[in-house]
Amino acid sequence: MPPSIDSLDLPPFKPRFPWWSADLQTIAVLLGTYQANLVPHTSERVCFCMADRSGDILVGMLDRPAEPQANRPLVILVHGITGCENSSHVLNGARHLLALGYRVLRLNLRGCGASRPHCREHYHIGRTADFRRILSQLPDDLTNNGIAVVGYSMGGAMLLKYLGEEGSFSPLRAAATICAPLDLKRTCEHMQRPRNWLYHNYILAEIKKETLADGGELSAKEREIVRSVRNVREYDDRFIAPRYGFRDVDDYYELCAPLNYMPEIRVPTMVLAAADDPWIPVEYYRDFKWSDNPFPAVGDGRRRWPSRLPLGGQQPSVVRHGAGEIPGTSLTGEFDTIAA
Repeated sequence: MPPSIDSLDLPPFKPRFPWWSADLQTIAVLLGTYQANLVPHTSERVCFCMADRSGDILVGMLDRPAEPQANRPLVILVHGITGCENSSHVLNGARHLLALGYRVLRLNLRGCGASRPHCREHYHIGRTADFRRILSQLPDDLTNNGIAVVGYSMGGAMLLKYLGEEGSFSPLRAAATICAPLDLKRTCEHMQRPRNWLYHNYILAEIKKETLADGGELSAKEREIVRSVRNVREYDDRFIAPRYGFRDVDDYYELCAPLNYMPEIRVPTMVLAAADDPWIPVEYYRDFKWSDNPFPAVGDGRRRWPSRLPLGGQQPSVVRHGAGEIPGTSLTGEFDTIAA
């Protein structure tokens, strides 16, 4: 059997008053404010030119620790749907890693956050070529101790797809995903249940706002489609699928679902999920045949950390894991993944 979250001997998660339930923990992030200031650490803007003739430039924030530690890899943090470099989960993760002496790259996916004004196109789960392009442009002085990547929600789904596509050719030393949708069709159906109408309407409004923002190159017809769609599935079916060469939404979901790529992962990867996540069904984490591939190690978040919040903004909870304990890895020293 592959290693599980129970092997990490984490303390039980205790909800903070008054956020006792999964839904209350999810709503809490909407009521909070988050500071992007990471002082005493320093930050600098970095840019990555895409190679698809779009002219798009992805933008990130490179954070350097005030007290760097030797032999620690660069950690890239990839946000979730409608997120950015300043999403709460990304900032929480960066603060923790910087305090431990890691250099951190907070990435904005294509058309997100600071990347939006510089991108004609839009991100979707199939855009793993963007990862390859970014990794190829990182300077040696940042990567001489290797690279680790943490992906949250949709960013985690893109990361798992990339890892499966690359197999043993991936340059990463380690990876972690937090509450990633593994089955896109089932996740969409789950998210559009009547009980999730508040979450769904919030995310749909954010998707529309992001897609229609300055920088994106949309035709008048596409703008009308984005404004008129009534749910996320319709957005994917009428905008994402035809714009990016998929037959329809089902073709998009099937071709990009991480479950179809995970058997080929050959990088030590911690896959974390909250058992009571209102958005992401935990069942397909439990149904996946983890024993068929020793590289992804699954973690069930029950009693371990809060439920996933919109854009991943949970109360801070750190999972410290010695990656050398994962079978098949040659990584030495600690790799700290963040469920935050």
